[in-house]
Amino acid sequence: MKEFKQLRVWQKGFDIAVQTYKFSSTLPKHEQFGLISQITRAAVSIPSNVAESSSRHSDKDKSRFIEISLGSSFELETQLLLSKAINMGDLIQCEEILEELTQEQKMLNSYLKTLNG
Repeated sequence: MKEFKQLRVWQKGFDIAVQTYKFSSTLPKHEQFGLISQITRAAVSIPSNVAESSSRHSDKDKSRFIEISLGSSFELETQLLLSKAINMGDLIQCEEILEELTQEQKMLNSYLKTLNG
């Protein structure tokens, strides 16, 4: 599918990336090259890999990029849980992203099942 922007899984991933950037602005400046860099990279990776999967022709190739996207979502989840555990950043925003991330992970898993038959 070439119109990746029409995919709900891409749209949700994109929204999560935007929300994550907003959350990252609530983190201490000394985390700019640590946690902030890590969470924004992981967040951007989610919709980016969904988009890249849409350019692939075989379901096997598409699955590989969706798996990377799913892995990035788990990485982001871990980093957000860490932020929450140490009371760093806006905890309400953090919790909202975590809820959206759970939905995205379910969507990515469903998409993978569809691709893998």
